[in-house]
Amino acid sequence: MAGWFRRLLQKPKQSSIHASSSSHSTTSHSLSSSPSSFSSSSSAWSSSSSSSTSTAQPSRPAPVDISSSSSARWVKSYDVCICHSEVDLEFVEELVSYLESQPQSLRCFLQLRDSVAGSAVMTELCEAVQNSHCWVMLITPSFLQDPWCRYQMHQALAEAPMANGRTIPVLKDIDRKDYPRELRNLYYIYVALKENSFRQIRDTVLRYLEELCRSSTSGMQ
Repeated sequence: MAGWFRRLLQKPKQSSIHASSSSHSTTSHSLSSSPSSFSSSSSAWSSSSSSSTSTAQPSRPAPVDISSSSSARWVKSYDVCICHSEVDLEFVEELVSYLESQPQSLRCFLQLRDSVAGSAVMTELCEAVQNSHCWVMLITPSFLQDPWCRYQMHQALAEAPMANGRTIPVLKDIDRKDYPRELRNLYYIYVALKENSFRQIRDTVLRYLEELCRSSTSGMQ
């Protein structure tokens, strides 16, 4: 009788162990299949993302020959006018030499070299701005103290008030807090390494000229 009762008590335990084992097996199967499912989902997302990225890439604009005799570049006498103080002439002469030696032979207006003898300073400054596509403002302590520099800066801003890349501020030897308030809506080039800043100025001028010629060509078609 006691033996039969003990066997009866043991049966639920065996059943419970079996159920627990079965449950563990099911859970194990579920967890092992989960990474596979995640991997598949991840792969699909990656493929979808890759496809979306490839289709979202903008097409590059067609190259433009700014040296062509029919390009809008030749409408003006100069590609770039350098606005600067006489104190900074040595730096400016290096910049002009660099720009004019480029394969595109950029045409620079340098006040002391290209102004007409006997002409009024104000007239020369205004004509230099009007006859140039871009204007480089070399902003130094001397520039900020020179009334003629500020006059030429205001003339350039009046010529192109919407700042479409024509006015190129270049900061040298001044703190950012001294950046002229009139130019605060324009990004500037800061002179740390001379070679780097020269390249940045060149690239900015070329970018404007290319866009100018591209717009002119598309407008004629």
